[in-house]
Amino acid sequence: MNNKVLLSISELGGYPDFRELYEKNGYRVVSENSMRKALRSLKKSHPNVIVAEFNFQSDFRDRTSSLETLMAVVQQMQEVKLIIFYEKEYTHQFDKLRNRFSFHAELPYPIDSTQLSAALKSI
Repeated sequence: MNNKVLLSISELGGYPDFRELYEKNGYRVVSENSMRKALRSLKKSHPNVIVAEFNFQSDFRDRTSSLETLMAVVQQMQEVKLIIFYEKEYTHQFDKLRNRFSFHAELPYPIDSTQLSAALKSI
């Protein structure tokens, strides 16, 4: 049984299901499809790693994405590593988060499974 837990948050998706890759790297996978569910799950699953998407949302008044909501909780959990997927066209918006938060790895779309695996192995 895998002792390490990976929380996968796929709000929009549009990329392959990496569950098999996560499991090959020794993680038990917990998957959620909304930030609200992920925040509830975070308290139960106590993940070692979170893989989430940066989805720029221009309609947010005080934030750039729901990822900031997650970061407000996770920044208190020093041991949790984050791997973030992002669109290259929103790099300038993502840079605002990079300046405020630390991520273990940042992978642009299309997600390269070799880079994702390497990021997991480096934890």
